Amino acid sequence: MRCDSHPLHTGAAASGGRVIAAGGYTTRTIYQRVFREARPYRLQLLGMLALSLISTPVALLTPLPLKIVVDSVLGDKPLPGFMQPVVPGFITGSKGMILILAVALVVIVALLAQLREICSLILSTYTGEKLVMDFRARLFRHAQRLSFSYHDWRGTADSIYRIQYDAPAVQWITTEGIVPLVTSMVTLVSMIYITALIDLQLALVALAVSPLLFLILRIYGQRLRTGWHGQKKLESSTLRVVQETLGGIRVVKAFGQEDRERERFTGKASETLRARIRLSFQEGGLGLMVGLVIAAGEAAVIFIGVRNVQAGTLTLGNLLLVMGYLSQLYRPLQSISKKVGDLQHSLASAERTFALLDQTPEVIEKPNATPLSRAKGAVSFQNVSFAYEGNNPVLQNVSFEVDSGTRVGIAGATGAGKTTLVSLLTRFYDPTSGRITLDGVDLRDYKIADLRKQFAIVLQEPVLFSTSIAENIAYANPDATYEEIVAAARAANAHEFITHLPEGYDTQVGERGMRLSGGERQRISLARAFLKDAPILILDEPTSSVDMKTEALIMEAMTRLMHERTTFMIAHRLSTLVNCDVRLQIEGGRVIDFEQQRNMEAGAGGNAAESLPQSKEIQ
Repeated sequence: MRCDSHPLHTGAAASGGRVIAAGGYTTRTIYQRVFREARPYRLQLLGMLALSLISTPVALLTPLPLKIVVDSVLGDKPLPGFMQPVVPGFITGSKGMILILAVALVVIVALLAQLREICSLILSTYTGEKLVMDFRARLFRHAQRLSFSYHDWRGTADSIYRIQYDAPAVQWITTEGIVPLVTSMVTLVSMIYITALIDLQLALVALAVSPLLFLILRIYGQRLRTGWHGQKKLESSTLRVVQETLGGIRVVKAFGQEDRERERFTGKASETLRARIRLSFQEGGLGLMVGLVIAAGEAAVIFIGVRNVQAGTLTLGNLLLVMGYLSQLYRPLQSISKKVGDLQHSLASAERTFALLDQTPEVIEKPNATPLSRAKGAVSFQNVSFAYEGNNPVLQNVSFEVDSGTRVGIAGATGAGKTTLVSLLTRFYDPTSGRITLDGVDLRDYKIADLRKQFAIVLQEPVLFSTSIAENIAYANPDATYEEIVAAARAANAHEFITHLPEGYDTQVGERGMRLSGGERQRISLARAFLKDAPILILDEPTSSVDMKTEALIMEAMTRLMHERTTFMIAHRLSTLVNCDVRLQIEGGRVIDFEQQRNMEAGAGGNAAESLPQSKEIQ
């Protein structure tokens, strides 16, 4: 083995601490991205559009029975021209039969409308929920791939909020936004055309308000979008307070800080409330402006229409028909106005989800990465430096080599870089400079999934999931049999305490394993490592928080686990490293000879310290 220690070259680039900021997104870009997400469901969306467009002819038929009653039952006008060829003569010759026809049309039109609503609801629910589920799965998978530095910087609550609460925006934009908007536009054009056939002047008057409406929507839309961005950030920060408080509930209760955390939560919630009220005022203002403009259009049509009836250029039935169509004409305008306002909420959420997807993992896999089945375990650090931030190096030009099967003990003060060293080995981060090889191949040349299969890791704070003990052990190998799980537990000295639990291996461990003691959690973590049977083992201070009896059990299990495996064991207590073949001391990001450091501590006064350099090359 060889260890080197040199100063860090100035100008070394930092990695690991960068969080790539997502740039702004234009409305057009967001729509393009949403359509790309919805492309696999284009047939369902076309079906939804077709069902939605059926509402246009249904809407055109809605006021028709009233016109027939007024003009052909109460008056002496014939049926509309398009109906005469299809209506039998015995009906057209009797006002009583025409009245029955009008009443039947009311029922038929209502039935068609309800059937369309039911089919549209079922299809839109299926399509929307499936779209959101797949999109959330993509976001969740991508969030897992992001580097630790991103989650350290942003916090997990932000990602949780985007996955759970922002992701449904793609559903709303496609199924509740775009489809209704297209339908409203088609309905609008149809109503304008029909109204123009009846009275061109009234159609032009009714349409005159449209440019003013679109101008209002453009102005208010941008304001609402900006407001919703701020609202989402505040809601995310409120969720962060809840997550931190409940995650650390034992500390909160131990220090009696429940009231303080409640005040912190209510403070964030109050900010969110004030922001939401401001948005409500803006949305209300938009609705007020749209309502006034539409009311002005309706008033103008009524005024001109009545004058035309008085002048004899328009029948009363046609005026009523125009007024019926006018309500249908303004309904899509109101729908478009409301959808555009509501759409800003979803556009803001969609932008946040795409910003998460566009975050680039710092640890990336090469296009033609080398597969790896099972490594021999020879590890080499070659002039490795690393910094979480550019001006704060953690490791400085560290070099050493270990053969396969070597047990390496790593000691050093807190913050010296011990955990960082093994994090580089598993490619949780990549070195700022230098290279690390496994069996002579740079770690960056391997497939990431294959590389990480070579390591079994036991942490100082064991991580358990809120499932059964058996499932937690089998996390290392989901295909393991029950016998293999029990064998791993026996090897980790965990079988005895597991069998004494009420439900044995089916016992639920609770959130983060809190129903078990620290030593029990650690032995389950060791059993998981036994089951994985990886060629390289990383033990990060596995006995630092257990009693002496439990430590003896864990050390005995670890001795079996280390057999014929390359092992990196981190420990504060030097006695824990007594069985290691090679022992390293890390100080200030540099590796120095451990035996040399022990002699310095045992030396008499300052003479021993002066006789040995702090850092030198060891052959």
